[in-house]
Amino acid sequence: MGLWLVVQHTLFRFTPKPLNRWRLWLLRRFGARIEGNPFVHPAAIIKIPWQFTMMDKAALAPHAEVYNLGHVTLGPRCVVAQYTYLCGGTHDLEDPMLPLQVGDIVIGEEAFIGAKALILPGVTIGDGAVVGAGAVVSRDVPAWMICAGNPCKPIKPRTMRKA
Repeated sequence: MGLWLVVQHTLFRFTPKPLNRWRLWLLRRFGARIEGNPFVHPAAIIKIPWQFTMMDKAALAPHAEVYNLGHVTLGPRCVVAQYTYLCGGTHDLEDPMLPLQVGDIVIGEEAFIGAKALILPGVTIGDGAVVGAGAVVSRDVPAWMICAGNPCKPIKPRTMRKA
């Protein structure tokens, strides 16, 4: 993990935005599963690339942080907006030793995660779902539903206009 931190803070972080292929290549070298051509902003933070999957045309915005103690998967054409925190670990607050608890996070196809949202361990965001800016998501979000708030709750179904 130490070598990845050095690479991320030098060869990854200071690349211009157009050098996305270079950043994807670095992630692959450290064990990330990258399919197709997703986009990772140079200011995005991925803590453990060998526990990270990113599908075609997914996007990880500036300062989005992937704290992936569990596996994190970003589905095809999903967007994770700026300053979002995908948190794959927490602690058991009922145990005096506060043991670490980890969980996988899955962001579905065509889902959109608004700026500064917090996604907690074990959460699945359904295909096409929208999570509002600043939401705290501790439970699964149904497919094609717009959800927001703290705690995050369903607001209304997401409908798409014809192109």
